[in-house]
Amino acid sequence: MLRLPLRRPPIRLCSPPPRSIQFQIRYAHAEPGDPAYKPLPGASVELIKYRATLVGIWFAMVGLGAVTYFFLPDRSKAAPDRRDVLLSPRRFAPATLTYIKECPDPDTRLITLTLPPQAVPNGDESIYNPIWSVYIKDDDIQVERPYTPLEGVDERGRMKFWIKKYDKGEVGRWLHSKKMGNRIELRGPLSTWLWDDNKWDEVVMISGGTGITPFYQLLHAKLLKDPSKVPTKTRFTLLHASRKPVELPPPDILDPLLSASKAHPDRLRLSLFVDSPEGPTHPSVGSNDVQVGRINDLAIARAVGSDNSSWWRSLLGIGSRPDSRDLSDKKILFLLCGPEPYVVTIDLEKHKLTSWLFRMITAIAGPYGRNFSQGAVGGVLGELGYKGHQVWKM
Repeated sequence: MLRLPLRRPPIRLCSPPPRSIQFQIRYAHAEPGDPAYKPLPGASVELIKYRATLVGIWFAMVGLGAVTYFFLPDRSKAAPDRRDVLLSPRRFAPATLTYIKECPDPDTRLITLTLPPQAVPNGDESIYNPIWSVYIKDDDIQVERPYTPLEGVDERGRMKFWIKKYDKGEVGRWLHSKKMGNRIELRGPLSTWLWDDNKWDEVVMISGGTGITPFYQLLHAKLLKDPSKVPTKTRFTLLHASRKPVELPPPDILDPLLSASKAHPDRLRLSLFVDSPEGPTHPSVGSNDVQVGRINDLAIARAVGSDNSSWWRSLLGIGSRPDSRDLSDKKILFLLCGPEPYVVTIDLEKHKLTSWLFRMITAIAGPYGRNFSQGAVGGVLGELGYKGHQVWKM
């Protein structure tokens, strides 16, 4: 007679113990005389202890799996170990801190993060069309913040940043604690605002503090890097404010702007403002190079007004108000960026604003919308009749 081998039930891993074992465990520790004691037919004490040991091993395996899942780092989400992974907006890539330079303002520093050259996407220059940023991650608390590379990224994978340390700024303080050679994770590029050559006749940039960084990136790409290739149709005006002279941008940023404004006054006009002239001086500017006071309507008029641009006088209320034909004929764009709460004083009787302190962007262009959307154009620019397509709040 042909005997077939007996089929054994399959072993299931990480599944509940059989009901028979659960039933036997109930009495495994009961002693004779205990009300819970009931002898199990055909089951020895050794067998019960053996099965109880199996149950203990099963629970230990489940616990170890839970600890591994919840507490050990997930390699699929962490920065890749391979140095040739392309920089991507969707995934963090490792960069190396290769340069640190202290600035006149002790709360700021210039740093350079370097990616391996093979990690820099190439072939599509549009992804680096200004203005764009990257997110830098604080590995200690897993928080990310956007930062704007001052000069974009070069062929060697280098990106330069101007970083300010704030009391409540986690990533800024973390970056100030880093040393040369430290690895820092970032992702990007992510577009902040897209430049379109020859679309605008005038681009007016108003910034406060480190809010100058996106405008420097734009000016570096379109004017500073190669003045011969700047869009001849567009004229730039930059109005920048800081609290004190020492808090103005460092010479690495300010010197190229000052030189370009002197060499090409028809392409770039630059005005600097400080709340107070007190404190240490700045190595790049003297008392005659800065204006004391906040950026208000009159300061804007003095900064951008000239004999060959009378429309600015009418634009800001010096003379007659611009009519609809002026607004439609002249393609004007206002870009604003300032670390809130940087404030300006607006004192215009016709705008019904008297000596109030407002946040810079809110005062000049109206508040942000929901979730930092652009919102409606308000403030001074709204009163002057400018629309959403002519104003962009960084």
